[in-house]
Amino acid sequence: MTVHSLPAVPAMPTRDILGTPVAALGWQEAIDLLNEAVEQKRFTRIGFMNAHNANLTVHHPRYAKVLKDFIVLPDGIGVDIASSMLYGSAFPANLNGTDFVPEWLATTKTPLTVALLGAKRNSVERARSYFEQRAPQHRFVLIHDGFFDEEREKGILTELIALKPDVLIVAMGVPRQELWIADHITLEHCILPIGVGALFDLLSGTVPRAPPAIRNLRMEWVYRLAVEPRRLFRRYVLGVPAFLWRVMRQRRPLGGRA
Repeated sequence: MTVHSLPAVPAMPTRDILGTPVAALGWQEAIDLLNEAVEQKRFTRIGFMNAHNANLTVHHPRYAKVLKDFIVLPDGIGVDIASSMLYGSAFPANLNGTDFVPEWLATTKTPLTVALLGAKRNSVERARSYFEQRAPQHRFVLIHDGFFDEEREKGILTELIALKPDVLIVAMGVPRQELWIADHITLEHCILPIGVGALFDLLSGTVPRAPPAIRNLRMEWVYRLAVEPRRLFRRYVLGVPAFLWRVMRQRRPLGGRA
C-alpha cells in the first residue's frame, strides 16, 4: 500500500470540553480506529483529555490549537462529569492512556514496530520490558529518554526516519509532548504518534498505580494525590474545582447529544 496522508482527524462523534473536541467512542471503536489508521498508513496524532489537560488549554492557547489536529480521547472521571453536565451522559468509555494504550497493543495481532521516547532512562527501559512481555508480537525500540538538547533532537528525528516505526509513543508530559509532536513529527517519522504523559513511569513502577479496587471506583486521582501531594496539590485540589467551574460556564444548550 502506498504511504499517504489523509486528514489528521477523521469524522467521528465528539463532545466539546472547554473548546476541545473529545472523541465519543467505545473501547472497541477506539481500538478499531487506531488499527485502521496503521493499516491504511494514515498519519494520525493521538492525545488524551482529562480535567488537568482541559485546564491547560485555557492557559496555553497554542496547546489548545494544536489539539485540533489530534484525535483526543477521554481520560478519567473529570471529563465524564463534564460530559454529563453538558450532554446528559458520560463518555462511552474511559480511554485513559495508562490502560488503553497497553491494551490496544496487547490485542492488536498485526506485528508493529513501536518506538518509545520520553521519561527518564530507567523508566522507559522498564516500560519497554513491560510492553515486550505484554505484547510480544510487536517490536519495541527505545529511541531516547525525554531529556535531550537541540543537537540530540536532530539525531532522534533522523533515527525515526530511518526506523519508520508504525507507532511512536511519546512520554514527555503535557503540553510539551503534544507541542513536540506537532512541531517535529510527520508521516516521514511514523504513522501514529501518541502522547502518553506519565505512562512509562506508571508501567515501570517508578510512580505506583492505585490498587485495582480504587481504580474501579474511579478514585485513582485521590491515590496519586496521596502519593505525590506536593507535586499534584495544585493539579487536583485547586485544578478540579476550577475545571468544574469552567464547565459550568460552558454549559448551555448544545443542540443535542453526541
